[in-house]
Amino acid sequence: MLALELPLVLLLLAVPGAGAFPEALAAKNISQKEAEFDKNYTDFVNSELLNIYTFNHTVMRNRTEGVRVTVNVLSEQKKTPLLFVVRQKEAVVSFQVPLILRGLFQRKYLYQNVSRTLCQPPTKSESEMQFFYVDVSTLSARNASYQLQVTRVENFVLRTSEQFSFNATAAQPQYFKYVFPEGVDSVIVKVTSRMAFPCSVISVQDILCPVYDLDNNVAFIGMYQTMTKKAAITVQKKDFPSNSFYVVVVVKTEDEACGGPLPYYPLTKDEPVDQGSRQKALDVMVSPAITSEVYVSAMLFCLGIFLSFYLLTLLIACCETWRQQKKRKRLLAAMDTPTTDTGHPRITPDSLLGHPPYHGYSYGSLENSSTLSTEGTTESMGSTDISGYTGLDHFKRRIASSQMRHLCIAMERSLENVTSRPRLDSLSSVEEDDYDTLADIDSDKNVIRTKQYLYVADLARKDKRVLRKKYQIYFWNIATIAVFYALPVVQLVITYQTVVNVTGNQDICYYNFLCAHPLGNLSAFNNILSNLGYVLLGLLFLLIILQREINYNRALMRNDMQALECGIPKHFGLFYAMGTALMMEGLLSACYHVCPNYTNFQFDTSFMYMIAGLCMLKLYQKRHPDINASAYSAYACLAIVIFFSVIGVVFGKGNMMFWIFFSIIHIIATLLLSTQLYYMGRWKFDSGIPRRIVHMLYTDCIRQCSGPMYVDRMVLLVMGNIINWSLAAYGLIVQPNDFASYLLAIGICNLLLYFAFYIIMKLRSGECIKLIPLLCIIFTSVVWGFALFFFFQGLSTWQKTPAESRQHNRDCILLSFFDDHDIWHFLSSIAMFGSFLVLLTLDDDLDCIQRDKIYVF
Repeated sequence: MLALELPLVLLLLAVPGAGAFPEALAAKNISQKEAEFDKNYTDFVNSELLNIYTFNHTVMRNRTEGVRVTVNVLSEQKKTPLLFVVRQKEAVVSFQVPLILRGLFQRKYLYQNVSRTLCQPPTKSESEMQFFYVDVSTLSARNASYQLQVTRVENFVLRTSEQFSFNATAAQPQYFKYVFPEGVDSVIVKVTSRMAFPCSVISVQDILCPVYDLDNNVAFIGMYQTMTKKAAITVQKKDFPSNSFYVVVVVKTEDEACGGPLPYYPLTKDEPVDQGSRQKALDVMVSPAITSEVYVSAMLFCLGIFLSFYLLTLLIACCETWRQQKKRKRLLAAMDTPTTDTGHPRITPDSLLGHPPYHGYSYGSLENSSTLSTEGTTESMGSTDISGYTGLDHFKRRIASSQMRHLCIAMERSLENVTSRPRLDSLSSVEEDDYDTLADIDSDKNVIRTKQYLYVADLARKDKRVLRKKYQIYFWNIATIAVFYALPVVQLVITYQTVVNVTGNQDICYYNFLCAHPLGNLSAFNNILSNLGYVLLGLLFLLIILQREINYNRALMRNDMQALECGIPKHFGLFYAMGTALMMEGLLSACYHVCPNYTNFQFDTSFMYMIAGLCMLKLYQKRHPDINASAYSAYACLAIVIFFSVIGVVFGKGNMMFWIFFSIIHIIATLLLSTQLYYMGRWKFDSGIPRRIVHMLYTDCIRQCSGPMYVDRMVLLVMGNIINWSLAAYGLIVQPNDFASYLLAIGICNLLLYFAFYIIMKLRSGECIKLIPLLCIIFTSVVWGFALFFFFQGLSTWQKTPAESRQHNRDCILLSFFDDHDIWHFLSSIAMFGSFLVLLTLDDDLDCIQRDKIYVF
């Protein structure tokens, strides 16, 4: 008895509240009892009585056995709780009953029934008899009744791929041990429950004593995450030197962390609230994670998909080159063919230069135009050497009579200046404002752009070098934006990932934990790998544009009439910007998926806005090269969109004033843009606008009822305003939680509307769509449909709490490695690439049509 009293005195001196009564310990009556497992002991203690229960059990090296202590205080002991101290080899566990745990705002919650599992100290021998003691004491002068029971935990060691069910409360946490089997380097711990609340915490901890298994200390070590119905943690063997770990399940005192409501609490009282029974039934199962072979096969699959596009592009390029060479051989053979009786070859000038007979509309023609400009003649004669062929003069007269009106611009230039100046001068000294290429006669912009029927020649009158430099700024600006945007993003997400790895708090990042495969320090490598398609396909698109630009520049160098005066004007700056934006979308989406959460959502959406905006600008530029927006104003508008995106996510949820303000801005911006498009920029935003609007309404609507001058543009703008006003009303009424996606939907709807209008007007103008762009349109539409299906699966959402987000988690569906969102990455990157190809090839049918025969719409 004396041997037990000395260590007990030292122990109680270390217990809070016991050190104040060192003199009284000598006077305590100590009652020591030999106790047995699975037996319920009903007893009492007071300030003069200390009960000690002695247990012994056999610990074996190759067998782990859990021991659980359950205590229930029968009397009211709020102010003088009972203290239970469990002394065992290499560990001491102490807790008071009633147990008081703190919640949000330091709220106190009281639990009368407490149960704790004891960790098993290791042993080096095959078997060892170990003792542990349960000491019960109190400072209450009255007798305090309690019940004590010590039991062995069944299924304390979890078996691989076997489900185990159990119950837990805030005062009765549970934890189990798992040992990695041979050949398994990674496992995934899945915990499920049929009931969302009470909120709980799942933790994976190393084999240490004591185990942190209470709500106020479970986050001290290991990895943990909150849970409602689902939780999953991937555990790697290399992180646990003992090749084993504990799975700890703790029920929280409050549900606020899981999105639940806060309970009623009497704030006027400083007394703990009795929580009663907050019990939750859970199932736990530990399954082997994927092997390294699956990682390798997934990487090869990802690379194979996108490199096949490179192979297909190379194959098409080779076929096209072969076709051009075959056509050139036929042309040379035709030129060597003996002439007919009239001395002419049997080919026509149209077939000789690859030009089909010109067709189009008569508007804008010069009836008596029979003379080519000196520059045009020089370029024509320099294109092909066919000396002795008198049909060439007839061919030139035919071009002159086909109303190539814009060739007359350079009539006043001298032959010496034209022939001495190279086609591709250095652009370093060329500025758009240095000179105006429009001649004085018949060149007033207000006259040209307000005609009822416009042709591309009317809006392609500026010098090619000036426009080339203007549109190259798009590429250099977006490249600069990408560098300055990406560097802090990469630094930030690396910091996020480091915080997750160091603290173990897996509530920081919103992964699909049921399909999150780590690699190195990355927690969800599969979500990062699936973004590779954006980068590879964006690079492929840049290579395609580069090849097209090289061919076009070669045609300009040899003064090819078709490249100079036919088809949609070729400007590649916006295409380069689109390809760069696609690559940056992949990079920033990968950065976002390193740790997706509320604070870095804009990484994943910023370049989506830019892609949508650049596509609309490119569509508009095709028919309006002279009056398209500059890079500075375009990127400024996109910056405003991104600014509203951030403000909407931070302040828009449930804020009616913000939605009213945004809806007004949306409608005003739509009206201003509609006016800009309708009048081709020939209007002023000044104090005289109200007077001009009233005058227009009076003259066109009251004085005489006249229809719109530009019917096609009016139809587009009316439909656009209806759609945008409807979207503004929807946002104001519904106030969607995901403001970033809502804003992106506005941009996509406007892009689709304009693209549909472009296709309809193209067909309505007598133009056709070639086979390649037609196949691209069909293929891209199908891929977009499947991509959007996987996008709306919603595997996680940062608009809710991490625990609520995990309710949407799903298993992998492709190669046991990729989930639905990864498939969205695959398909959307392919669909964007296809959309870019549509924009690139849509007007290839006009390459042989004069620009004064191509309608503007």
